[in-house]
Amino acid sequence: DVQLQASGGGLVQAGGSLRLSCTVSGLVFDDYAIGWFRQAPGKEREGVSCIGSPSSKTHYVDSMKGRVTISRDNAKNTVYLQMNTLKPEDTAVYYCAAGTLSDGDRSYPYWGQGTQVTVSS
Repeated sequence: DVQLQASGGGLVQAGGSLRLSCTVSGLVFDDYAIGWFRQAPGKEREGVSCIGSPSSKTHYVDSMKGRVTISRDNAKNTVYLQMNTLKPEDTAVYYCAAGTLSDGDRSYPYWGQGTQVTVSS
């Protein structure tokens, strides 16, 4: 079975940082792009960032450019999302997904369970 385990969420004050991790099993990790998405209460899910393979080409949503960095460690089957200068509006459940490099969720057939990020003001 394909499994994506997202971790690293938590409660942080505005201006703080978090590093999310997504560890993948059950597929050939090098063959898949990994995307991070988030969904806040009452809002639609939106793409945050994605990273391809093997090119490691990256994409970031405009609202987080300059504050977030995505990276991947193919030896560990893990993708990281470093988030800095967090804002209350970044509060959401963050999901990782495996698929084809795109900022649209329809390109990702495999999804993890999500990790909660809460930013207090």
